Amino acid sequence: MTAVAPAEVRRSTRSGAIGLAGAAVNGAFGFVLTIVIVRSFGPAGSGALFSVIGVVTIVGALCCLGADTGLMWALPRRRTGPAGDAARLIPVALLPTAGLALLVAAAGLFAAGPISRALLDDPAGATLIRVAFAGVPVIVVGTVLLAAVRATRAVSAYVGIQFLFVPMARPALMIAAVLTGGGVLAGFAGWLLPVAVALVIALALVAQPLGVGAGASWRPARADWRSFWGFALPRAASVAIDASSMWVGVLLTGALATQAEAGVFAAVGRYALAGLLVVQGLRVAIAPQLSRLLGAGRLAEAAQVYRRTSLWIVLLSWPAYLLLAVFAPAFLALFGADFSSGAAPLAVLAVAMAVNVGVGLVQTVLLMSGNSRGHLCATVAGLTVNLALCFLLIPRYGALGAALAWSAGIVCENVGAAVLARRALGEALFGRTLVGSALAVTAATGAAAAIGTLIAGRGLPGLAVALGIVAVSALALLSDRRIRAAVAAVRHQLKPQEKQ
Repeated sequence: MTAVAPAEVRRSTRSGAIGLAGAAVNGAFGFVLTIVIVRSFGPAGSGALFSVIGVVTIVGALCCLGADTGLMWALPRRRTGPAGDAARLIPVALLPTAGLALLVAAAGLFAAGPISRALLDDPAGATLIRVAFAGVPVIVVGTVLLAAVRATRAVSAYVGIQFLFVPMARPALMIAAVLTGGGVLAGFAGWLLPVAVALVIALALVAQPLGVGAGASWRPARADWRSFWGFALPRAASVAIDASSMWVGVLLTGALATQAEAGVFAAVGRYALAGLLVVQGLRVAIAPQLSRLLGAGRLAEAAQVYRRTSLWIVLLSWPAYLLLAVFAPAFLALFGADFSSGAAPLAVLAVAMAVNVGVGLVQTVLLMSGNSRGHLCATVAGLTVNLALCFLLIPRYGALGAALAWSAGIVCENVGAAVLARRALGEALFGRTLVGSALAVTAATGAAAAIGTLIAGRGLPGLAVALGIVAVSALALLSDRRIRAAVAAVRHQLKPQEKQ
């Protein structure tokens, strides 16, 4: 088997570490934002706010038309700088997406009344809907430009904007809105404003590497349109499905059950998605590298980068999801007594998300190999299962029904994507190291969770006992010479490479 070149190991390790650090901060402030929302507005108010955020998330993803992923795939394969051809892709990506976003925003402003009556219990919700749709062009252009930043700049630039600035600014602005007497409308404005600032920063960051103002050509060739949108359009549907995976459940729970149940499911979903921050952090770090390796036909190196990344995902995510499943009441206590009914839905989603992260970056492999159509097939299958079960289960079981439906869709989508990713790489997705590590980390965390439950129950005291055992066990592992050697190797890979 071909070994990964040292430069590729160093690149993937350093980028992955930066992505993980950013994901950790993003996750922490994501929880802060969720706590601020549910504590400030209660189940009904938070349900309305989460529903509106869900609407603009889905609509924004649709209007992006897959152009953000298209830039992530195409720009690493282009020449940057004044003499390069990378800048020609920016108008190809921005003109259709910005135009569609403006049309959708206008339609949303016109139909705000009917949309509000269908989704929200608040009779004054039409104003909230209007503000949300007015923000769609900002979200779309910002998303596309941030993808260009990630494809042309070091990963730290993207992480600084998307994983640090935006998630830190949102709860601060929302707290300020509440302290000044603002309601749900002011809270949503606090959620949206950081995206506008991020757009301006992203525009400034992409100018230099693309050669803006230095002679780079901005006039696309006909082949640029054909190749870019031949990849992006199939992704347009699948990215909307990805973005709406949780929000479909929130919206249907509000429509088929109550806004309070929708608020509970949204809060539970935020916990379930927290473990995906590890995946997201590594995805933004590794995706351009995978695109470059796969585009050059270096499949063996791409497969090994994928397996190395999958190992870190399992080691960091599975313990968190196991603890979420066992100690769901403890985690939900942070949101207040009104959200205690979410314990069972959270346990169900934790198991499904463990499957999701267990297959690694199969979605990224598919997209960076150029197989956006295969990715679309997998996501459509997952969405079909999700929707069918939502209509069947939500009227009777509320938030639990939405969790069961979403979980079934997650498993369906990831099994299909894993089969296609295996074909793209031409090698096995999982090796003995990954399987053995997964079993070991599950057994160790399970033992800690069992001891914590037996000693202090499934509440906060039991969780504290389990976390203490996990921490002590991790420190004990450092006494193993092999573990210390592995840590030293990672630290060496994180050091900047000396110039020859």
